[in-house]
Amino acid sequence: MPFLISVLLLIYQAIAPVWMLDFSEAQQQAKQEHKQILLNFSGSDWCGPCIRLTKDVFQSPEFEVLAAKELVLVRADFPRSKKNQLSAEQQHKNDALAERYNTKGSFPLTLLLDEDGVVIKSWEGYPENKATGFLNELRTLTHE
Repeated sequence: MPFLISVLLLIYQAIAPVWMLDFSEAQQQAKQEHKQILLNFSGSDWCGPCIRLTKDVFQSPEFEVLAAKELVLVRADFPRSKKNQLSAEQQHKNDALAERYNTKGSFPLTLLLDEDGVVIKSWEGYPENKATGFLNELRTLTHE
């Protein structure tokens, strides 16, 4: 039984999507793999709806399977706690993304983009239709 659990964990880790921090790299990957980009603006250490969205949606097995197949994930995090402070370079990258895609400063804000960075759909706040509705909507908008 422990062997089976270990194998399942390895498989899960192999398909678990990685949230990229560099939008340019994500865009290159999306173009190479013909995937869409899911960009999430988060306040990971202060924004309650952001934390719930990550836990309820982005860490769900259903989302992870969809993301691994169809999406390149980018997180633009804006933590407030000193211990979670970003590097100056990463903060600059996130600020540039916010200037382009999040001019109102909404948290959380999640955008589905094509490989050229054009907005297909945006979701502001925690999805009213909860994880299932969000995932269903995302499925209809992706290639799946």
